[in-house]
Amino acid sequence: MKKIFLAMLLVAAVTSVAQTAPAPVPQGTAPVPQGTAPVPQGTAPVPQGTSPTPAAPQQKKEIKDPAEYNAYVGAVEQKDAAARVSGLEAFLTQYPNSVMKEDALELLMGAYQQTGNQAKTLEVAQKVLSANACNVRAMALLAYTKQSMAVAGQNSAQNFADAGQYGEKGLQCLQTATKPDGTPAADWDKLKAQTTAIFNGAAGLSAFQVKDYAKAEKYLRAAVEADPANLLDVYDLALASLAAGPTEDDVNGLFFIARASNLAQGAGKDQIAKFGKSRYNKYHGGEDGWSDVLALTATTPLPPATFTIKKYVPPTPAEQAADLVKSKKVEEMSFAEWQLVLSEGAPADADAVWSALKGKPLQMVAHIISIDTSSKTATKLMLAGSSDDIDAKRADIDLTMSAVIPVRQMPKEDTDFQFEGTPVSYVAKPFVMTMNDGALLVKAAPKPVHKKPAAH
Repeated sequence: MKKIFLAMLLVAAVTSVAQTAPAPVPQGTAPVPQGTAPVPQGTAPVPQGTSPTPAAPQQKKEIKDPAEYNAYVGAVEQKDAAARVSGLEAFLTQYPNSVMKEDALELLMGAYQQTGNQAKTLEVAQKVLSANACNVRAMALLAYTKQSMAVAGQNSAQNFADAGQYGEKGLQCLQTATKPDGTPAADWDKLKAQTTAIFNGAAGLSAFQVKDYAKAEKYLRAAVEADPANLLDVYDLALASLAAGPTEDDVNGLFFIARASNLAQGAGKDQIAKFGKSRYNKYHGGEDGWSDVLALTATTPLPPATFTIKKYVPPTPAEQAADLVKSKKVEEMSFAEWQLVLSEGAPADADAVWSALKGKPLQMVAHIISIDTSSKTATKLMLAGSSDDIDAKRADIDLTMSAVIPVRQMPKEDTDFQFEGTPVSYVAKPFVMTMNDGALLVKAAPKPVHKKPAAH
């Protein structure tokens, strides 16, 4: 994969607990304030103060032991990230089965992230998932971090695979996740939207790495719809859409490659634009309209419902033959053009050319494939008249000379040969024109050998 490196920064912020309570704990104990840990975002931090859990009905968490309560609140209230790490580690060591274990682990994950300790952040994220296999924050952090490591070239294959697994698992968990008690609906919706974008991006990039383009298109399109300015997702969505195969979608692929060019900066911008223009030219048959696509995608993040690009359909060999007959006189055509019309043209076009050639002496040059001197009355030569057949060393002319060629004038095989011959018949496929009354040309003005027009 041609990598596009992005300046992706992990957004680290741990929400301070708003509701703090002095020690000792009042009798009857109030609910413990819920802590949250952040996950890295592509463009914006996940709203804090939310803690996604599976769909089971949630119960308010209460610590009934005053010492445990004080230890928890004391750790949470630390302003310094390193101090919060120490406090939370101590709390989890002393109270490994606390009702607040998952919350404490989330906060510890965020605190380690604030300190820049990636290894410990990932380690604690795994512990969060051990406490709750559907903790969306931990999965989003793991999916995003593993993806970022892969893009940076760190054990790319494994990290892309891991990111994809976390992405798909996260999407499954979000389907059954319910809003935590006390969390504003707007915050919960924002969290789901942002983590959904992370999960789709991770799953899509992972699928792209293993050339599962159908899955890549599915997840990356969802990721781009959620975050249209994410260059990495937009670029790989374009490549997945343009990849040859049953899911190839050139129109959308060209839209998104143009969009990626607009999002990119520096040398990458020109490289993506050059690639996009090349693919556009191949699909459309010309550069006209490409500048319009670039202009549209500069301000439009997703293809409009009416967006389309006309596909170039090359003329068939029969259509090429018809154009030749209309645009050129038969005597002005090259041998390769005669061959095209006689072998691929409609009957009327082939008849028109053959009527002009049959029985009329032609002077030309061809390449000798073989010479048959077994006859005592006439020398036979197998010749190649078109450059395609010369390259393939395939005879397309069967020439019988009017007499035996003298030894001193005998040409050599695999050389060019100037001659005159009279067409008497032909076989359309594989093409061979039979000529009789062959004669050597000492001074010739041979018709140049042209390459047969490409049959698309």
